[in-house]
Amino acid sequence: MAVTLTHENDTHSKLMGYILWIFGFMGAHRFYFGKPVSATLYFFTFGLLGIGWIVDLFLIPSLDRQADRRFDQGAIDYSIAWLLLGFLGLFGVHRMYLGKWMTGLLYLCTAGLLGFGWLYDLWTLNGQIHEMNRRQAYG
Repeated sequence: MAVTLTHENDTHSKLMGYILWIFGFMGAHRFYFGKPVSATLYFFTFGLLGIGWIVDLFLIPSLDRQADRRFDQGAIDYSIAWLLLGFLGLFGVHRMYLGKWMTGLLYLCTAGLLGFGWLYDLWTLNGQIHEMNRRQAYG
């Protein structure tokens, strides 16, 4: 009798990935799945001239699995944080959701530090959430 242990760590959503894929020629789905270098490349090349964007339609399940293995699950939901960053990021609402009230208020008063803080968060949001979820889990 074989016993299999599975550790379901569903940090990211395939559905969210596919929704962001619509804007994938700007790298949105790649930022979400924690691939900021290729996301930036997609942004400046319009999804590698559309070819990479089309290929990613089939790669999203793999990107989702990689993100699920890489980032820790916890009280802070990755999808909610990314939605807040995408739609209200310049107002710092995503930072307030993370409990970073001071920088959230600073973003609110400075349009996300004139957009540069928002860009920084595009690159680092998954890592910020991962660290906060780890701290909560392990004290």
